[in-house]
Amino acid sequence: MKELKETNKYTDPKDLKSFGKIVEWQEDMGNKFFDWYSGVTEGDTALTEREKALIALAVSHAIQCSYCIDAYTTNSLQAGADEEQMMEAVHVAAAVKAGTTLIYARQMQRQVEKVLM
Repeated sequence: MKELKETNKYTDPKDLKSFGKIVEWQEDMGNKFFDWYSGVTEGDTALTEREKALIALAVSHAIQCSYCIDAYTTNSLQAGADEEQMMEAVHVAAAVKAGTTLIYARQMQRQVEKVLM
């Protein structure tokens, strides 16, 4: 079976490996971002590094960031998460996203009531 090749002129998987280059055009802000980012995502604090990686993986799916999905899949595995935990985290994100979509149905219902009354 012929493998389908994704063609997207806006994204390139190589960009993930060169993400650090964002500091080149604004070094101070870029370095502040990376300092903050590593402080938030790395190491065991109130959350373990594994828990942080699973949260990041779930968020990556919710915001549909291909770069993030690749990075946090790897991070989750390296932090000791297994496939079942990773998929469960994605299901949690999907459920929250679905709930967010559905709560807006209340706005629709209020508008229907307003228009029909």
